[in-house]
Amino acid sequence: MNNPATPRSATASPHRLTALIATLRQSRMFADLAPANLAAVAEGCSIKTLQKGEILFHEGEKADGFFVLQSGRISIFRLTPDGREQIICVFSPPESFAEVVLASAERYPANAMALEASQVIRIGKNHFRDLIRQNPELALHMLASMSMHLKHLMQSLHEIKGLQIESRLAAWLLEHCPAGGRADGPASFVLPVSKKILAGQLGVTSETLSRTFARFRKDGSIRVEGTVLHLLDRQALKARADGV
Repeated sequence: MNNPATPRSATASPHRLTALIATLRQSRMFADLAPANLAAVAEGCSIKTLQKGEILFHEGEKADGFFVLQSGRISIFRLTPDGREQIICVFSPPESFAEVVLASAERYPANAMALEASQVIRIGKNHFRDLIRQNPELALHMLASMSMHLKHLMQSLHEIKGLQIESRLAAWLLEHCPAGGRADGPASFVLPVSKKILAGQLGVTSETLSRTFARFRKDGSIRVEGTVLHLLDRQALKARADGV
């Protein structure tokens, strides 16, 4: 891939190609690729727009590419035997996902759904594999990206297994608390995901999450106003997060 051919999309739609390359450049997977190599990757890309709740791919569906999120948020989930959605990860721009299909997976191992109006860049599996054969450096980028996802998943599983729901929720609230002000002072922020999605991320049912929020409200740790969360006692939340 020392002298990649001029991307076909450059002639057909230079503005589209420029936007694609700009988004790909922001992704960890492609951040330090040479311009010519990144343009060659963009040649095999297409853009898909999704409405809130629309499925990008289903578990078991034939895998023909992986994705970089341009806008919105994408939830990766599986269905439990009793029909509940078990959230594996939620991706935000400009993260990449589903790279596992480049290795050996012929079918997607989970479902992907837009949590809000979203736009994704699909990178064709066969096209990218051809580029890897020409430039093994791309394989290293792919492995680095997949290892980051695996690390995140293992950390999430460890936290879910090792902590009670009160501890997990308290840790999540503190993690998403905005910076600034006194470390132990009150703080407020808008819930970035629905409570259903949050329940899935924490590995509990929506009912269990609601009961836990109610306990936090009762003991004065938080106040909830619609989608706005007010952390009133961060010291108490930290104690819960630490399992005290």
